[in-house]
Amino acid sequence: MAKLSRNDRRLKRHLRVRKTISGTAACPRLNVFRSNAHIHAQIIDDVAGNTLVACSSVSLKLENGSNVEGAKLVGAKIAELALAKDIKEVVFDRGGYVYHGRVKALAEAAREAGLEF
Repeated sequence: MAKLSRNDRRLKRHLRVRKTISGTAACPRLNVFRSNAHIHAQIIDDVAGNTLVACSSVSLKLENGSNVEGAKLVGAKIAELALAKDIKEVVFDRGGYVYHGRVKALAEAAREAGLEF
């Protein structure tokens, strides 16, 4: 049997978590995607299949979106956009990544900016 790549293992973890976590209109899902160069966050209503709010280090035109400081800025901005659309409570979906570093920084910045999860 072929050895799974790091990303394949992450996708398996992500699917395992997604079996239980789902976003609704009342409590949408805050999804995080982390690449080598950037970090992306979306707030998704899975029932309707809509992305309600999205933000990334690309859309913020950050010089270096692959560090903890960039993740904090994205987390604060996604919370600001969500609160503007009257979204106060979300379910956090770390996307199969370890809750550490950039993922943790984004989550904590979103909490500090007013999102509840």
